Amino acid sequence: MKRYYQERFHIQQDLIRKTAPLLEVNEIIEMVREELRNLIPNAMEVCILLIDPDAQKYTRPLQCSLYESPVDCQSCKRNRPAVQKAIEEEKAVVIPVSEPVKRPDRTLVTIGSECAMPVYVENRVLAAVSAVIQPLTKFSRRDFLIIKDVSRILGTFILNAKRQWEMTQEKIRISQMLANLSPFIPKSVRYMADKDPGLLTRKKERKDISVLFLDLEGYTRLSDTHPEAEVNAIIEKMFSSFVDPIHRSHGDINETAGDALMILFKDYDPKTNAINSVKAAFEIMEQNRIINQSLPEDMDVIDVNIGINSGSALVGMTRFTGTLDTRMTFTASGSVTNIAARLSDHARGGDILIGEETKRMIQDLWPVYKCGSVPFKGLKEPLPVFSLLSSLV
Repeated sequence: MKRYYQERFHIQQDLIRKTAPLLEVNEIIEMVREELRNLIPNAMEVCILLIDPDAQKYTRPLQCSLYESPVDCQSCKRNRPAVQKAIEEEKAVVIPVSEPVKRPDRTLVTIGSECAMPVYVENRVLAAVSAVIQPLTKFSRRDFLIIKDVSRILGTFILNAKRQWEMTQEKIRISQMLANLSPFIPKSVRYMADKDPGLLTRKKERKDISVLFLDLEGYTRLSDTHPEAEVNAIIEKMFSSFVDPIHRSHGDINETAGDALMILFKDYDPKTNAINSVKAAFEIMEQNRIINQSLPEDMDVIDVNIGINSGSALVGMTRFTGTLDTRMTFTASGSVTNIAARLSDHARGGDILIGEETKRMIQDLWPVYKCGSVPFKGLKEPLPVFSLLSSLV
C-alpha cells in the first residue's frame, strides 16, 4: 500500500504539472483522459462524460476510440448501465462482465470490466469517468485508486472551467448592455465593469467635485402640443449632441431623467473640475443653439437651463434594495449635489447659474455676474447665486 501512496502522489503532481500550461478546458480534459489511458495497463478506452446541463457551452464531447469513425463519448457511454448507476447512486461502480459496445453498423466490440466514477463539483455530480478494459482482465486496486484521485482533480478543472465561462458570460452581458447605453452610462461604471465587476460594490469615497445639472425648459409644453414620438426624437437628438462636449471636458454622465441630466466632474483637482464643468456648460449651450435652428417652424425654442456647484461629496455606487429587486446607481451624495439641482431649477431662459465655490475657482477665467442671494427649498439661509451669461442677469 505504501508504494501506492507514493505513486499516486507523483501521478497527481505530474498531472497538475502537465495541465498547468493549458488554457482551453477541452485540452485539459483530453490530457486527463490520455493520462488515465496510459496509467491503466489494460485500458481499451477512458471517457469523461460531462453531465452538467451547461457543459456544451464551455466544452465539447471527447471522441470514443472504440469506433472506427469518430463518435462522441456522450452518445457512446452516457447510457451504459455502469455510468447510469454511478450517476444515480453517486458512487463508484465496477461491473466485472459488461455488455459489448454496439457500433452504429451493429458490429460489437467485446470489452472486459467496466468502471464508472462520479465527478463531484461543489457537492454535485457534474461528470463521470468511464473506463473499460480488455476482456478477461480485471481492475486492480491501484487502478481504482488512480481513477478516484484523477476524478477529484478533474472536478477542480471542471469547476474552474465553469466559473470562467460564467464570468465570461457576465462580462459579455454587461458589455452588450453598456454598448447600448454607453453614451449615458458613467465612465466610472464602465471602467469598473470592464476591470472587475466586484468594484461595483466598493464603498463610496469622499471627493472634491463639481456637479452640473441641466434640464430642458419648455419640455412639458412641447409634450402637450406635439406627438410623443416626435418630441422623444428631438430630445434624444439634443441629449446625444451633449455627449461629446461632456466627455471632452472629462464629465461623467451620472443620471438621466426625462428632460434632465446630471454630470459629475471628479477626476482632477477641485479647480480643474470646476473649469471643466464650465467648459462643458458653454459647449452644451452651443449645441443647444444649433439644434434649435433645425427645429420645425411650428415648434418653440427649447432652452437648456444649467446649474453648477462645487464642493465635497461622497461618490460611488448606491444600492436600493426592495422586496423584488435591487437597483444600483453611481452617484454623488451631499449638499453639493442638491444645490446644483436647485440652481438648475432656478435658472430660466437658457441660463448657467453657479454656486459661490464654483465662482471662486473660475472667476479669473470667465466673467461672473451676481444674481443676489436666493432662498432654496430645504436650506435655512439664502445662498449667493451667480450667472455666466450677462444677457440674462
